[in-house]
Amino acid sequence: MSDKPSYLGLLNAIAVNEARAQRYLSVWIGTTGDPDVAAVLRAVAWREGEHGMSFAKRVNELGFEVREKHDPSVDEQLAVAGSDKSDLEKMRFFGLDRLDETLRGFDGVFADHSIDIRTGELLGRYVAEEFDTARLLRCCYERLAARHGAAAPDAAGLAALNDKVDALCRAVEELRQIVCAQTMPTEAS
Repeated sequence: MSDKPSYLGLLNAIAVNEARAQRYLSVWIGTTGDPDVAAVLRAVAWREGEHGMSFAKRVNELGFEVREKHDPSVDEQLAVAGSDKSDLEKMRFFGLDRLDETLRGFDGVFADHSIDIRTGELLGRYVAEEFDTARLLRCCYERLAARHGAAAPDAAGLAALNDKVDALCRAVEELRQIVCAQTMPTEAS
């Protein structure tokens, strides 16, 4: 019945990814022995879960359903979150020590002037909270690194960083394709 909003793919991706983040953070909380890390992870997990539900709700309000695409990395994320790796290693694995860099991708989110007011409000709050989350996690990471005398990532850390950047580029390209597909006119039946 209704036309798909140009930003529907973005809303869907946020709903799916935030819910996934809440899952692995919740698993991680159960394995950390550090109450300070647990407190930060708990605050972030609650926020991520609320974002996932809020964006899923908005997709539904617009007349659509969230579409979750199978992602084989989810099993690995849950395994690492539940592993006996250190909190510092987990932060590096998940890229939580450099989220503020990754979030720069949201700088142009409001370039789409077709975003309705309710969605704009939701996106604005989300972006602001994500930058605050990045600050919380960066501070937590820096405390852990200082406590463990950790220096810059070694070769393995740089390889992991490269893998994360590659995964992020693939995700951005996939999101671009979704948005482009939704904006292309459909042929009349």
